[in-house]
Amino acid sequence: MATQTAPVRTRRRKMPGQMRLLAASAMIIVGAFLPWLYTPVGTITGMRGPGLWTATVGVLALAGALVPVRVLAVLQAAAAAVLCVVLPVWQFLNVFTKVGMAGWMPGPGLVLTLAGGVLASVAAWQLFSLRRAD
Repeated sequence: MATQTAPVRTRRRKMPGQMRLLAASAMIIVGAFLPWLYTPVGTITGMRGPGLWTATVGVLALAGALVPVRVLAVLQAAAAAVLCVVLPVWQFLNVFTKVGMAGWMPGPGLVLTLAGGVLASVAAWQLFSLRRAD
């Protein structure tokens, strides 16, 4: 009579950089919904323009933080890093060249999205420079 034993459950180790990418994706997704600009007329949320792009790429970064394949995680982190650094910088420079600093101020969504993009670039570099264990 054979005894049945339950299979041993093992947990997959997280690659270095995946937790940073998870934090970056949370920052990017939250930053997309917060106000990007404060003006005398009112606030301008990110979802009225580039926040749609950053929210989409934030979900892509979330997938990169959860996927066990290193190459896919690096590509998703790099895509999130590029888009979430370029769009807030472009938004800031676009408004700054049109009206200067008179009457408006960057909002927390713009800053949080930019910080999430920088953190995603750090995670992408950390995942990219990961060495294989021989």
